Amino acid sequence: MGIVAGLDSSPDFTRIVVCDTDTGAVLKQGYAPHPLESAESGRPSDVDPQAWLLSLGEAAGGGLLEGVQAIGVSAQQNALVPLDQHGNTVRPALVGNDRRAQVAAVDLIDRLGGREAWAQAVGCVPQAAQPVTKLRWLARTEPEAARHVAGLLQAPDWLVWQLLGRPARRTTDRGGASGTGYWSAATGAYRPDLVELALGHQAMLPEVIGPAEAAGTTPEGLLISAGTGETMAAAFGLGVQQGDAVVSLGASGSVMAVHHEALTDARGIITSLADATGMHLPVVHTSNAVRVLRGTAEMLGLTDLEELSALAMKSTPGAHGLVLLPYLEGERTPNLPHAAGTLTGLRRESMKPEHLARAAFEGMLCGLGDALDVLRARGVEVRRVFLLGAAAELPAVQAAAPMLFGTQVVVPQPADYAAIGAARQAAWALTGQLPYWQGAAAQIFEPGEELPVGQAVRQQHATVREQTHPGAFSS
Repeated sequence: MGIVAGLDSSPDFTRIVVCDTDTGAVLKQGYAPHPLESAESGRPSDVDPQAWLLSLGEAAGGGLLEGVQAIGVSAQQNALVPLDQHGNTVRPALVGNDRRAQVAAVDLIDRLGGREAWAQAVGCVPQAAQPVTKLRWLARTEPEAARHVAGLLQAPDWLVWQLLGRPARRTTDRGGASGTGYWSAATGAYRPDLVELALGHQAMLPEVIGPAEAAGTTPEGLLISAGTGETMAAAFGLGVQQGDAVVSLGASGSVMAVHHEALTDARGIITSLADATGMHLPVVHTSNAVRVLRGTAEMLGLTDLEELSALAMKSTPGAHGLVLLPYLEGERTPNLPHAAGTLTGLRRESMKPEHLARAAFEGMLCGLGDALDVLRARGVEVRRVFLLGAAAELPAVQAAAPMLFGTQVVVPQPADYAAIGAARQAAWALTGQLPYWQGAAAQIFEPGEELPVGQAVRQQHATVREQTHPGAFSS
């Protein structure tokens, strides 16, 4: 059929893959970092969107897109681009998990009547990262800029709009819209009243188009697909289907799964997102994942996580009764924002470095297992788990995850899955048919005979959690 391209504009760089439309085979690649000024606290919270276009142009250099018939756009989620009545940016885009907006999140929750009211309205409770919360922060701290806001786009929407030459029609997709805090995946409709609640007045919102629809065609004849957020694009690029869950191991963790319906959770533990295919993508976040391993490695005087993994492999499942509740930064699942970590089961025979190392891996994975169980309890089918992140390559993770999750674990080979997902969306828009590309190359691990052992370790973890934080999951 030809060739298509997918671009992923992450917080730090643009990556482009050019793929065969029929098979998904990656033919060419391009890469360029965003020209951003570094901030003292790490990534900046305010970014001129032109930086995304500059790196896009550089990544596409050297004729990379010659012969491409369609392009899909994946971009960082929660990057809010406020526009004036002429379509120009009112101020730099508000990006990332903007800690400045934490007070605004609490304010919004109170103004609508609590966490349950938000969960019922749009399937999520405001967090500092979300566009609706950033709007509230803008209205409170930069009222003059807020007054000039006439339209709202997110990063993938803005890039699609720019590629099309800034037409009158502005579009988004269900995946991107579902993370805003003012669009409901359950009803498929915006809540403009929530925009007004946050910003103080209405603003123009992009049209939500279907996963197979095109946003438009450039004057040169290049078709641009709907675009979507990085999470949705990566899931699409991986080939995640119903029955699959994805566990992401960053400093914090997340668990998401493809499901046939939106899930409303009165506690706000589940964030009800939409995926890039017309299905739903409920997500549960944990505050603590790889930071638990890094903290334990430092405590034991180890230089890296590979050493910690090798040490943990000298222990046995259950870590000789040592249990680490990994709530080092408080916790979101269960909702224990002021909790600290807890180490129990100290006996003379368990007071060895290898047992503490094992307890750290088991504590992290049991916490993510608790998040998986939140989805399972709501009827989400989990037949296999995709495990993402550099820590997924650690032998201690690969040994413990299948028995603790109670299912097959798939560790995909590292690849640009968000960009591949964007290219797959472009192929769908171009051909009108959902492309069945070959799934990700991966290692597969089965729980096998160790499944009962894993269940016993999970029970040990649950008992300590209930004793330390009674009713944590029922409150």
